Amino acid sequence: MAEVGTPLPPAARAPPGGAAEPPEGGGALLVALGAGLAAASHPLLYVKLLVQVGHEPLPPTIGRNVLGRKVLYLPGFFTYARHIVEVDGKRGLFRGLTPRLVSSTLSTITRGSVKKAFPLEDMEHVSNKDDVKTSLRKVVKETSHEMMMQCMSRVVSHPLHVISMRCMVQFVGREVKYNGVFSAIGRILKEEGILGFFVGLVPHILGDVIFLWCCNLLAHFINTYAVDDNFSQASVIRSYTKFVIGIAVSMLTYPFLLVGDLMAVNNCGLRAGLPPYAPAFTSWIHCWRHLSAQGQLFRGSSLLFRRAPIPAACFPID
Repeated sequence: MAEVGTPLPPAARAPPGGAAEPPEGGGALLVALGAGLAAASHPLLYVKLLVQVGHEPLPPTIGRNVLGRKVLYLPGFFTYARHIVEVDGKRGLFRGLTPRLVSSTLSTITRGSVKKAFPLEDMEHVSNKDDVKTSLRKVVKETSHEMMMQCMSRVVSHPLHVISMRCMVQFVGREVKYNGVFSAIGRILKEEGILGFFVGLVPHILGDVIFLWCCNLLAHFINTYAVDDNFSQASVIRSYTKFVIGIAVSMLTYPFLLVGDLMAVNNCGLRAGLPPYAPAFTSWIHCWRHLSAQGQLFRGSSLLFRRAPIPAACFPID
């Protein structure tokens, strides 16, 4: 459940075996596009991370739900982002961007290198002429190929992802512990050793793997058994199946993304990774159980309409 250096949202990831090899010079274009997307989406990721760690600097406001009942709403993305600008200025919205760009670049280069080492043209692609067993075998093979690329790019880019996360959560305690990429690398090596670069890696990889297999297999079975070839718009429906399923599956795998990000900043000497924001977790499973017990496994999954977790009895009935 997509997670994401920080990867593209699951629904935006290239379908396994579905992308053609980029033309000469296309690798540099992909790196540039990835960096541009990372920079443009960084304020959103920044606010999301602060919400994930439980930092709520602004009071909730009273609103009404669709039934007309009074509820408390926590600040949405735009209000939260405006608060960051008031504290740190407009440049504050891009705290932690440099390591994230490096992470994104490493991820793109790694995927390209793996794709060259195991060319897609050597793979058998699914065809409408295949029987059920043959098409399923091809889907499994293509998904395994995509899983290998995703896992390798995640491992290579994760150290910079950890640094980016820690740079961003310094907003909570106004720390300056992680100032630059190289100084952050030295500090993590000194305080935590090489394993400090890979905290939170396991839940991220599990989320990626579960997403890929669920999305691709569900899309295959729906396109095979639920979409009638006699229907005039069958090809159009099939082209959107994986996209729609990707959105749904990404919500189911979101807890893995949340736990991975929280582990990246937990007990690293920053206020956001210490009580009262979070206890010092002994493992990502400990973190998962802690969030599950509090009903917070989907904290930060929505940044627009965020209801405050308070008893309904706090409001009089009209």
